[in-house]
Amino acid sequence: MAPDHDRPPGVDGRTGLSDLLRAYRRTAGLTQAELASRAGIGVRTVRDLERGRSARPQRTTVELLTGALDLAGPALAEFTAAARGAAPARSAPAPPEGLAAGPSWHPPPPVGAGPSSAAHSAGTPIALPPPVELIGRERDVAELVELLTAGHGPPVVSLVGLAGVGKTALALAVAHAVAGRAPGGAAGVLVGEGSDAADVLSAVAAVFGGARPPDLAVRLAGRQALLLIDAVERAPDAVAEALHRLARAVPTLRILVTGRHPVGVPGERVWPVPPLDVPPPELDPAEPDVLAGYPAVALFTARLARVRREPPDPAELPALAALARRLGGLPLAIELMAARGRILDLNELLDRYGDRVLDLATSPLPAPGPGWAASEPGGAVGGAPVTLRDAVAASYRLLAPDERAALRRLSAFRNRWSVELAEEMLADDADPDGTVSVDPVPLLDRLLQLGLLSVRGVGPFRFRLLDAVREFAAEQAIGAGELSVVRRRHADVFARLVARTVVELAGSQLTSAVRRLDEAAGDITAALAHAAVDDPVTALRLAAGLARWWRFRGRNVLGRQWLRRLLADPRTADADPMLRAWAVLGVARLAAEHGAAEQELPAARGAWAVFHRVGDVTGELEARTVLGALLVATDAHDEAREQALAVLSLATRHKRVRDMAVAQNNLAWHETRLGDLAGARRRLAAVDRLAAQCGERRLRVLARANLAEVSRLEGRYADAVAQGRRVLAGVAELGDPGHRRRALGTVGLALAQDGRPDEATEVLSGLRSCVAGDATLGAGPAGVRSVLGWDACGRGGEARVEEAACALIEANIALHRGDRDLAAEWFAAAVDAGAGGRHRRDVVEALVGLAASVGDAEVFDRLDRVCRESGISLLPREVAQLAPLRSASGHDLGRCGAAER
Repeated sequence: MAPDHDRPPGVDGRTGLSDLLRAYRRTAGLTQAELASRAGIGVRTVRDLERGRSARPQRTTVELLTGALDLAGPALAEFTAAARGAAPARSAPAPPEGLAAGPSWHPPPPVGAGPSSAAHSAGTPIALPPPVELIGRERDVAELVELLTAGHGPPVVSLVGLAGVGKTALALAVAHAVAGRAPGGAAGVLVGEGSDAADVLSAVAAVFGGARPPDLAVRLAGRQALLLIDAVERAPDAVAEALHRLARAVPTLRILVTGRHPVGVPGERVWPVPPLDVPPPELDPAEPDVLAGYPAVALFTARLARVRREPPDPAELPALAALARRLGGLPLAIELMAARGRILDLNELLDRYGDRVLDLATSPLPAPGPGWAASEPGGAVGGAPVTLRDAVAASYRLLAPDERAALRRLSAFRNRWSVELAEEMLADDADPDGTVSVDPVPLLDRLLQLGLLSVRGVGPFRFRLLDAVREFAAEQAIGAGELSVVRRRHADVFARLVARTVVELAGSQLTSAVRRLDEAAGDITAALAHAAVDDPVTALRLAAGLARWWRFRGRNVLGRQWLRRLLADPRTADADPMLRAWAVLGVARLAAEHGAAEQELPAARGAWAVFHRVGDVTGELEARTVLGALLVATDAHDEAREQALAVLSLATRHKRVRDMAVAQNNLAWHETRLGDLAGARRRLAAVDRLAAQCGERRLRVLARANLAEVSRLEGRYADAVAQGRRVLAGVAELGDPGHRRRALGTVGLALAQDGRPDEATEVLSGLRSCVAGDATLGAGPAGVRSVLGWDACGRGGEARVEEAACALIEANIALHRGDRDLAAEWFAAAVDAGAGGRHRRDVVEALVGLAASVGDAEVFDRLDRVCRESGISLLPREVAQLAPLRSASGHDLGRCGAAER
């Protein structure tokens, strides 16, 4: 900043050397430091000449200055004469720096003067560049305007943030909005390199129409006014001193400043400027209108429209969302990337630059020039390209060495994280377990004030480094030789998080525990990938704890592959046998979900032996429960029932109430398989009682869902509908999409069988929408839970089970309407959808319906085979339904006869 000299022109009206030098420098668009550099002289020389401290410079200095300023003709003669002390003609005044020189700028009128070209539409004097288009900052603008116009608002508001985040644009929008409500007007100055407090104060006085700083209080005369000071990081000490003096001299002056860090004056309100919101990954693929609602996408699209005519087509939308995320919502990065859309389409941009965001650079400009547009990197400085890496590096250099080291550690986080995780990540290397607490809050506050950290939401996982900052810090960690150590620490931190959380995955806190792991999913994946290479034992510890979460989220194949890979790694062969046993159980549980149960049975038996040998009751209960699931999947139903009975006995002996409830739920499935619905009902009553005793709400909801299914199988359709609808309300609160689909299937089928086709059709539509929505968003254990089968321990089913449920509902609706041929087609579709799955009860019901519709001997043979393999007995009503056909065809139902109870 080079404000007008505080001496008035001479009494003869002539302008001295100091005024001429300042005027020509500003016309050339140079700061004092830039002019000194171009002329090859010291910046103090320029400063002394502009202040009049050196009235007769040496001839060589004059020649260097005129050459640097490209003076010629009358201008050269005028300047040379002034330097010799001759009387030059008075030159036109130059605009205060910070306002672009040229025809668009006009000196601000005196406060209280009539409207002019520089007057605000409301008549308030304003000396500011015009505002630029803002996207996604509406809330910031509204809140800042209110803050700056409130009667008891802070005297100084600092907009802080990373270079390129849009501080200046936001400040200009706010200043223009405030101008109409500030009787004293609004004006702004841009800080230049090498400025001191006197420079700042002189510039402030000038933009408000005063000749000297003391004039400012007189001109405002107690009226509220707004001053915008941009780029304070160029001379922070000078600005701080000037603000102290302004606060004392002009208390009605509100000041809005922008910079990469706070000024540090009393009463300052720090306002971090975050990047723009970006679409989350789960929105891919998203509709154009949905994507356009995210400011980062809207800005990208608006800037893209400047370089190409066609809007993004549907094939480019996933790349558009991905680019917005990779750029971290940083306006500078978005502008730079969108500019390349003149040559490349969005998919090409993502392929070429998606992993090189920090290398994005501006195009060189032919000449440097100060101004509001250059106050943040968005153009080149001195003709040299400015990269996004340069912008981040400028803020990184503001950190102390220990703060930089901490930032390099925090760069290991891939997504949002909590204060507690940061505390563990920053623990002293000599104290990896964190026995000595290191409070990370001051550091996080410092990073937030510098705009390096984003804080969004209200939950624990609300902190995130900006993407560009994280990548830059990771580069610095590589340069410092710390990357391997940082990654090991990161994997250990998340292994401990999983270990703390896994115990809640089998209790009343399941929903919140799953949500916690969902929020950390990106970091868990990264930690697992890095630890598998550098520290496989930690990776095995991490993966063993994830088995339940993988199963709940339908990632059975992926989880099993990870666990098998780590168990096969020679470096884990000597790991704790208990750890390996838990990992083996994880493999076995996940194998039961996708048809590989038989392969894992021997290993699961071995894991049970390990737990039994050391007397680990928790491990033994889990092993027997997993063995039961594997045995059901391999049609060894009698042995599976024995395992459930053993679990019940062991849990009862050790007073493990939740495990007792799980065992009773599994045994209820077996009672239903054997056709003992009364026994199943008694078991489910016990589940409800035990789950209430241990506070396991989810298990109670599951038991009631199973009870609704028992009521349906008993032919008590109205009861099944009422019970199922109550369950739907419960699962909605739990946020469990799998059980919601299951309850919908029970209700829909009961309605169809009760002769209420219109209601059944409505439920069927909801079921299909639910399945489609879950598949699209990836919510919950997508496509792996049985709607009609028993999910005793939260186990999944096959991907086509929902299709079987829908087909069964359609078939019963067709039967009610008298269309037996259509019903037969839907029953056959249900059989095909459930073929090869574990939930054979669904297939049996479909085969019974198909046999009753067509009376085909092949259908009877298939029904007999399924019953024999699965150990399922037909219910009395099913036997009665088939009896006339059996008599007519002479077919022996064999194993399909009703259970004798």
